[in-house]
Amino acid sequence: MSWGESRTITLTVNGTSYTREVEVRFHLADVLRHELGLTGTHLGCEHGVCGACTVLINGRSARSCLMLAVQADGAEITTIEGIADIDGPHAGGLHPLQEAFREFHGLQCGFCTPGMLTTLIELLRDNPAPTEEEVRIAISGNLCRCTGYQGIVDAALATAKNLREATAPA
Repeated sequence: MSWGESRTITLTVNGTSYTREVEVRFHLADVLRHELGLTGTHLGCEHGVCGACTVLINGRSARSCLMLAVQADGAEITTIEGIADIDGPHAGGLHPLQEAFREFHGLQCGFCTPGMLTTLIELLRDNPAPTEEEVRIAISGNLCRCTGYQGIVDAALATAKNLREATAPA
């Protein structure tokens, strides 16, 4: 049973192409979670305030609860389930930022973690040597009620340092 107008869209999510018929009223988060089964994209406030639904769309962080799925037609989307594959060498394992979150206690309940990670992946890609203030500004749109943020900031800074050292000429 359909409630409204539908359109066929094609999304590339975590490297896999999907074509789906979706109602034009569905948000991208709805399609990711309910159509594709990628439940790592969390829905918190559904107003774009908390950041739990943040994904990478064509490499840029965006709130999937605010974007209609039809607006993402043709886009490349990376969710938390696909971040280990972003840089190739991490395929099959955790992304270095995920490892650092574990090491520096950057997560507790984990609800905000997918949005934090995707936001920080964009930051570290665009700014490989961020300051603590720049990390805090980058995650200021992501709410966390458990960690107090210091572990998240420490994880981001340590990851940036480790990635720089790994790519530095010997």
